Amino acid sequence: MKTINLTNTAADIDQAAALIQAGEVVAFPTETVYGLGADATNDQAVQAVFTAKGRPADNPLIMTVGSASQLTPYVEVSHQARQLMNAFWPGSLTIILPVKDNAVSMLVTGGLQTAAVRMPDNEATRAMIRQAGVPIVGPSANLSGKPSPTTAAHVHHDMDGKIAAILDDGPTQVGVESTVIDLTAAVPTILRTGAVTQKMLQVILQKEVVDGTSQKSLAADEVPKAPGMKYRHYAPDKPVIVFDPLDWQDLCQQLVAGDAVMAQEALLADLDQQTWPNWSLGEDVASASENLFSGLRYFDDKEDVKRIFVQSMPEMELGKAYNNRLGKASGGQHFNS
Repeated sequence: MKTINLTNTAADIDQAAALIQAGEVVAFPTETVYGLGADATNDQAVQAVFTAKGRPADNPLIMTVGSASQLTPYVEVSHQARQLMNAFWPGSLTIILPVKDNAVSMLVTGGLQTAAVRMPDNEATRAMIRQAGVPIVGPSANLSGKPSPTTAAHVHHDMDGKIAAILDDGPTQVGVESTVIDLTAAVPTILRTGAVTQKMLQVILQKEVVDGTSQKSLAADEVPKAPGMKYRHYAPDKPVIVFDPLDWQDLCQQLVAGDAVMAQEALLADLDQQTWPNWSLGEDVASASENLFSGLRYFDDKEDVKRIFVQSMPEMELGKAYNNRLGKASGGQHFNS
């Protein structure tokens, strides 16, 4: 299969929508990461996404829409859900809702009676979905378990020849996947942290929202309600080691040949950058989140790099989402632990 390169022109969006209608897989941009799109009502098209990613069949897929009205035939939209949609859509919030009978492919839900839905903040993608006339699945457009793609080039690296087309609308802005909130639980529960924080959700709902991301790991026979809950994610082939900024001086003294460093500008200013390969995480947690996956992918492709040391962020707001992804990428490895 030859993968077609498309851009955000009207003609290319038309072509991308036609490919979706024909049951093909098209990679698409969002404000968070690039996703893999296919008709969520077409079992064969959805299966093609699992095949391209090498994704476990019990790992549910997010259903992505171009407008809130596209949800009506498929899920039960509660008052709380509408409150959150009005506040955060289009944007990086995924909401888990009950599915209507026989409305959604069981491949999308992992066999559960719930579906995770979202509307991305990218006009080209929303136009493609509206024109296709069906919601699409939207997992990140990378091989399962690897760092998520934040540019079309990253998608080409993993998916060239495996999917029909890539709709390129430049690099993403947020860089970490959407927050996932479960509104089918007794208390609204965050299952994946992201740019929409617990505090922001509580302000809109005017009630308690539980952060469920620290709960126990799922058993082998349990089906997760959202992506990222059960399987190893975001991990390059090279070892990733997390370091705290307070350990910066100790780390600099212990670096050896083959080590690479990902840190914020304030720390990199003290590093001999001609000796140690490095990747800037910018000046704040927003830029760090935007640049995390790109840096991991960059060093993973460098033969001379053997280990990747990555700075952690304060455990608050967006920093919780950043540290969550970094923790999964590192498998819990920490410097000086």
